[in-house]
Amino acid sequence: MSTPTSDDYVVRAIRPEEWAAVKQLRLDALRDPVAHIAFLETFDDALARPDSFYQERATRSGEGSDTARQFIAEAPDGSWAGTVTVLIERAGTTDWAGHPVERRQGHVVGVFVRPEHRGNGLIKTLFDAGVSWAWQQSAERVRLFVHADNARAQGAYRKAGFGPSGLVVSFSKDEAENELEFVLER
Repeated sequence: MSTPTSDDYVVRAIRPEEWAAVKQLRLDALRDPVAHIAFLETFDDALARPDSFYQERATRSGEGSDTARQFIAEAPDGSWAGTVTVLIERAGTTDWAGHPVERRQGHVVGVFVRPEHRGNGLIKTLFDAGVSWAWQQSAERVRLFVHADNARAQGAYRKAGFGPSGLVVSFSKDEAENELEFVLER
């Protein structure tokens, strides 16, 4: 069997009733060897959350939501190969980290592609879906944060059209744990 290309996947929004698969994909992502620099949540924290948390998350970011959308890539065998979530941030508000939002924008979070599906363009296909949805929601730009030491992710984001804005923030008390903002302007 040949390795799938990005054209072999179905990229779509999750459905609220798929909350258990959303939970499983999140747990799998948090087991990734670089999860400690890619996510702000730990596996143990995610595992301890009640099912109602994932049910609410799937409802808030599933089909029909205009404030958040989680996209998944279904492999030819029906398994979920990867995911990306885009949150809409409104100008004049503060983001999830307490920083001011200056303009309407999409904020990409929860990026994950299973190792066996990496290197075939799937990450760009997921990003294209998320960015397209953000533009439909009148976003002026789309941003994400990536750990300064996560070169693999930075490379993937650059291939998807994102570049560093120059903003560097720390989401922990350890000032060495810097996150770089990458943006894609409309």
